[in-house]
Amino acid sequence: MDMHTVPVNDFMKQLSSKAPVPGGGGASALIGAVGVSLCSMVANLTSGKKKYAEYQHDLEMILSRTQESIDRLLKLIDKDAEVFEPLSAAYGIPKEDPNRDAVLEQALVAACSVPMEILKEVSEILDVIVQLMVKGTRLAISDVGVAASALRCAMESAILNIYINTKLMRDREYAQKTNMEAQRILSAGVKTCEQVYRQVSDGLMG
Repeated sequence: MDMHTVPVNDFMKQLSSKAPVPGGGGASALIGAVGVSLCSMVANLTSGKKKYAEYQHDLEMILSRTQESIDRLLKLIDKDAEVFEPLSAAYGIPKEDPNRDAVLEQALVAACSVPMEILKEVSEILDVIVQLMVKGTRLAISDVGVAASALRCAMESAILNIYINTKLMRDREYAQKTNMEAQRILSAGVKTCEQVYRQVSDGLMG
């Protein structure tokens, strides 16, 4: 399923079906792409306006970065589905097979890698919502808040897809190291999103 071409309705039908993919991992990437798209929208609405002329270069950089990020996140939806297939196959290996544990462990590591990529991708774009609080048109400030909310959701969703795989790993040292790295990224990201969301909310409520 190429997320650059598939209609949204078709994706939603697949997501809501009994099919194993897309699932929570793909959904977290899509939510992240929605959040980044909102950032791009605000930058587009602001770009070229005299009132924000001093930020024009920064807005152009934001537009470039957000488009690249959207593309990567959409690709990660497909990548998440790809790494699930060998994991599903590994679960089907008979328990008496001496290679089962090694194959399953390798599949779990691969399955963890995509939600970690999603988590990192979203975290690396969070400075954009901070910038847009200053450089974005006030007419779209609520959209910056929605972007912050979506990006937080994407990160919190991605880390759950890491945990479900690390929980089953035999290499507990690797699992704990992976969890700690993910928690560090999430903690910093949530803090940024909370600050932006609260600032937007308080400003709108007056």
